[in-house]
Amino acid sequence: MTGKINLKAELKKYFGFDQFKGNQEAIIQNLLDGNDTFVLLPTGGGKSLCYQLPSLLMDGTAIVISPLIALMKNQVDAMRNFSENEGVAHFINSSLNKAAIDQVRADITDGKTKLLYVAPESLTKGENVDFLRSVKISFYAVDEAHCISEWGHDFRPEYRRIRPIINEIGQAPVIALTATATPKVQHDIQKSLGITEAKVFKSSFNRPNLYYEVRAKTANVDKDIIKFIKGNTERSGIIYCLSRKKVEELAEILQANGINARPYHAGMDSATRSKNQDDFLMEKIDVIVATIAFGMGIDKPDVRFVIHYDIPKSLEGYYQETGRAGRDGGEGKCITFYTNKDLQKLEKFMQGKPVAEQEIGKQLLAETAAYAESSVCRRKTLLHYFGEEYTEENCGNCDNCLNPKKQVEAQELLCSVIETIIAVKENFKSDYIIDILQGRETSEVQAHLHEDLEVFGTGIGEEDRTWNSVIRQALIAGYLSKDVENYGLLKVTEAGHKFLKRPKSFKITEDNDFEEVEEETPVRGGGSCAVDPALYSMLKDLRKKLSKKLSVPPYVIFQDPSLEAMATIYPVTLEELQNIPGVGAGKAKRYGEEFCKLIKRHCEENEIERPEDLRVRTVANKSKMKVSIIQAIDRKVALDDIALSKGIDFSELLDEVEAIVYSGTKLNIDYFLDEIMDEDRLDDIYDYFKESTTDKIEDALEELGDDYTEEEVRLVRIKFISEMAN
Repeated sequence: MTGKINLKAELKKYFGFDQFKGNQEAIIQNLLDGNDTFVLLPTGGGKSLCYQLPSLLMDGTAIVISPLIALMKNQVDAMRNFSENEGVAHFINSSLNKAAIDQVRADITDGKTKLLYVAPESLTKGENVDFLRSVKISFYAVDEAHCISEWGHDFRPEYRRIRPIINEIGQAPVIALTATATPKVQHDIQKSLGITEAKVFKSSFNRPNLYYEVRAKTANVDKDIIKFIKGNTERSGIIYCLSRKKVEELAEILQANGINARPYHAGMDSATRSKNQDDFLMEKIDVIVATIAFGMGIDKPDVRFVIHYDIPKSLEGYYQETGRAGRDGGEGKCITFYTNKDLQKLEKFMQGKPVAEQEIGKQLLAETAAYAESSVCRRKTLLHYFGEEYTEENCGNCDNCLNPKKQVEAQELLCSVIETIIAVKENFKSDYIIDILQGRETSEVQAHLHEDLEVFGTGIGEEDRTWNSVIRQALIAGYLSKDVENYGLLKVTEAGHKFLKRPKSFKITEDNDFEEVEEETPVRGGGSCAVDPALYSMLKDLRKKLSKKLSVPPYVIFQDPSLEAMATIYPVTLEELQNIPGVGAGKAKRYGEEFCKLIKRHCEENEIERPEDLRVRTVANKSKMKVSIIQAIDRKVALDDIALSKGIDFSELLDEVEAIVYSGTKLNIDYFLDEIMDEDRLDDIYDYFKESTTDKIEDALEELGDDYTEEEVRLVRIKFISEMAN
């Protein structure tokens, strides 16, 4: 087929657009001319059109190999919208029954179908191969082609079988398309598909409208996310988590905090999953919390933020996922929460895999860590990873460029790094180079006798962080290169050798510091931890008054840490009160109203702005352990047997039971106490708690004497709290 077709007119006729984007026209022409084609277009660059339009213009049916069922359905619906012919596009995958598959085959045989979407698994089925042999194929399109490469972020072994199947079905041009591929992955794709001679169309990976930021992931990460979303109300966003469990938990926490969010992951039943996806596309919900299974090919142009709750396993995954923001060219905020702990977790997950795969995985993780920790322009780092040079000094749209760090001269440090890499014959990774510089006699260093090298220990006095910065920034500056195929060994480039001969200024910024941030400690102690000491003492007075009126010790009503939290968070409704540690629904109902009234009055009189709007409402603890303990006690199972069945010791079981009764749930453990305790002893302990002003076990033991055990006192205290407070 030649270029006589007026492609712009065809574009207008079928899709209603006046202009092609970027390279689209040249790509389509190359395919119409019968050539293999490799397309590297960033998310939002218009990949689908590159095979949709030619399929309508060429004889026969185009086969589109695509990894996701949800994506196929999306695309088929879109194509049918453009055409009056219902049968113009079809898909074959595991979700269709026999009658539906027969209908698809009939439409293809009648020449109605121009585009057939198949999953690689369906393509390899014998009956499908036999049927497709009898069909005129216009071309094969391999979408999300990075799935072919184990260096890609979403490797699928069945993608490796595409070429042999094409050979069985019949020859036709191949177009491979992906939104992310490093030079290594690109080479891998072309080799596997047998299209090494294909014409390559590459667009810039730069998405100027996206803002990139990496934040330290602390114990407050949920609060940070809620605060961010509330500052971006009624805007669509995606939050990516690595585990299904986290997806479910976070979606629940967001809902509890008044955010219209839903979960999405492969473990959900497909009806709920599809509904959540459709509701997101239709803007019935604002936020989707998802594993990376969500979003491939999701054509929602106005996603305004993408949050990574966990650091992704590779920079390609990160680029692909952040790329779902701002596809319409409008604002897109990409916020990632990073802690080194997450990387260690991901490395643990890889332990069962073959060694070669572990090595690849580790290297991809190291690249992600370098991106997160580096204080260099995020765009520069990302584009360098994809083999593209970004020459601007300051992109003006990432956290590092908006808050630049002071630069320091590192000319001598770079010379030391280059000398060390040459001394070890360019055969090692950056961690090893740093060990040599720091003079560490590790077993690996000793095995290579490298402690005898002249460069050994020449870098003592600088932190590892500084050496990491030098190496990372020398890679971006082109003085060093990384041999990706060979597990990330560092090499010195021609420019690096020149630099060593004639050193010139080389300035670096020190990496961002993501040291572990201490988890918040729960409030404890005598009022000094409460934010509002005046309110704290008023709450204590109220508790004392109630304790007199109800003839129960004050701590039975609320414990000190609960009052401290009230004087910090200012809950004014019973619902808010239940977010206070140690306050369950029962307690809130029984004692809460007077406390809420007091707090409300105090806030109004002192014009206090309550932090409740930014307060993270925790989802009621539906811990399976607690629920099953309550059920077992209801069935009168002996407590030591419960501990045995849960695989915990007796003291741990008592911790759980105490937590249950202190938050307001009534439990009756008389059946167990009657079995193990003398009635008089029980009464003595019970009376002690009735008279005492504290519920501390050590005070009780001191008062009662050596005759009583800690376990007995704890058990009676549980009975007492349950009866008197709940």
